[in-house]
Amino acid sequence: MEEYSQEDWGNHSQDLHCYQTGEQELDEMPTTKRTLKIKQESSEDAQKRDVMQNIMQILESVQLKWELFQSWTDFSRLHLSNKLAIFGIGYNTRWKEDIRYHYAEISSQVPLGKRLREYFNSEKPEGRVIMTRVQKMNWKNVYYKFLEITISEARCLELHMEIDWIPIAHSKPTGGNVVQYLLPGGIPKSPGLYAIGYEECHEKPHSPLAEPRGADPSNETPGELEVPSPQASLRVEMESARIIYCYLGIAEVRTLQQCLFLHFQANTKTFSKEWVGINAFLSQNCVVEPGVSPKSIYIKFVEVERDFLSAGSLVECLEKAIGYPLKFNN
Repeated sequence: MEEYSQEDWGNHSQDLHCYQTGEQELDEMPTTKRTLKIKQESSEDAQKRDVMQNIMQILESVQLKWELFQSWTDFSRLHLSNKLAIFGIGYNTRWKEDIRYHYAEISSQVPLGKRLREYFNSEKPEGRVIMTRVQKMNWKNVYYKFLEITISEARCLELHMEIDWIPIAHSKPTGGNVVQYLLPGGIPKSPGLYAIGYEECHEKPHSPLAEPRGADPSNETPGELEVPSPQASLRVEMESARIIYCYLGIAEVRTLQQCLFLHFQANTKTFSKEWVGINAFLSQNCVVEPGVSPKSIYIKFVEVERDFLSAGSLVECLEKAIGYPLKFNN
């Protein structure tokens, strides 16, 4: 539990008073508007929390060591002014030496040096929070860790965390049992990165992110496990259906539109050995048994300048972010 001084508690009670005023305003709102506002805020908070957890997972997966930050003003030894990076800020206390995360971020637009200066500068809001907690002995030491990334890797992480999946429609069966993919409009005629995924309702990759949360037997009374509630059944069904990444493509020689067109045309010759696996999978998915629908296929893409696409380890970057290997990338 976080420690508070008398002054903190005074400020905290003032904050609570302000929140109570907000609650009164909410009470005066129509029920529908109040519910929508609460749901929107909780959804945004949950999304931010999920992104933060994903970034921390990436940092942990590459086994970076925490660096002790010893001075609030000495940045000469960092030499990070022009680097993009994934970074984390951590702390420990006098009572517990284990370092815990305070914050984690992908610094993909602002150089890492500038972002770290904001977190270790008491004149900035981020730095003021850290300095106050150290001065009040809430924290003992402050640490940081970072992983340098290329511009293309930053866009790859953006593709994963910020870009929504687009479902690929398919035609009615022709020639007996063959369907055709119907690509959406608006695919850019420019270089970039793209991912292909499918909805899998039964098999899941062996990943901490993909493992369903099991019930805690200690919280169950005898007999309850044998009769699941409708809510529990719905939750299990929703958790079991997820989109699995299976291929990451780099549209460097061709445009995003050309690459995706070549992937989703069943009768098109394969132009690259790297496409054999994914194209065979997509072609086989077009052949369906009577009354059976093909797997639901999804795409997502992000534009990246051609000069940046050859830098970095993009497949490994995405695999670390999602927590499992891409099935059709060599």
